Amino acid sequence: MRIVCLSAEAADICVRLGAWDDVVAVSAFASQDGLPPRPVVCGFSHADADRVAGFAPDLVIGFSDVQADIAAQLIRRGCTVLVTNQRTLAEIADAIRLIGRAIGRAEAAEDLATEFLSEVASLAEAAEPRPRVYFEEWMDPLISGIGWVGELVEHCGGIDVFASRRGRTSRERQVEPEEVIASNPDIIVASWCGRRVDREAIRARPGFSGIGAVQAGEIHAIDSDVLLQPGPAILAGARELKRIFDAWRRHACIATAPHPR
Repeated sequence: MRIVCLSAEAADICVRLGAWDDVVAVSAFASQDGLPPRPVVCGFSHADADRVAGFAPDLVIGFSDVQADIAAQLIRRGCTVLVTNQRTLAEIADAIRLIGRAIGRAEAAEDLATEFLSEVASLAEAAEPRPRVYFEEWMDPLISGIGWVGELVEHCGGIDVFASRRGRTSRERQVEPEEVIASNPDIIVASWCGRRVDREAIRARPGFSGIGAVQAGEIHAIDSDVLLQPGPAILAGARELKRIFDAWRRHACIATAPHPR
């Protein structure tokens, strides 16, 4: 096959399924570390449809409604397009299976999906206390965590303070600074899509000085490459979340332990 991957997670899944040799072009956000390089044909929200079609792909794989217009342009040019739209951990596993079937790697995809869900389950943390967590996906406007991130927060032992905002679109997840202040999280985790997190800017926001997480220095940044690309790579971000929560819990337990007489 000749495959074009318009999203980073699609390229990553192809690599893990042993199909990199079939990939002829990728998104600029796809990691190619240690791999034979492929031409870059798009960012995420924009692509040169004529250039993509020029690779004569048997299949173009994209992600989400953000790439809907790109998909439509490619379909008009005669391309076969598969756009997944996963927003939960279960849907990520389903997307792995779907891509695997589409590229003739169904058995390997089933193994990868099973392994993914098994590792997610292994991260489950029931220890107390559970930190209240504000996850920030974007800073202007403030956007809270997408579905799979909120699920990971809870799997790893935290409480997602905006669990009720886990809509499929960024507009549904938008929050006001006053809401963040009122939620008074114990931990703030930021992962700005494609952009470096400025923790000092978060700390300096009006009213944020009264938030417990800010007072305790619990503002953390995680690379969006390992948390906001809905494929197997998010397990690395999940392990980082767990590390942050475990460290907070140890500190909280020390702080509340009775002093010896």
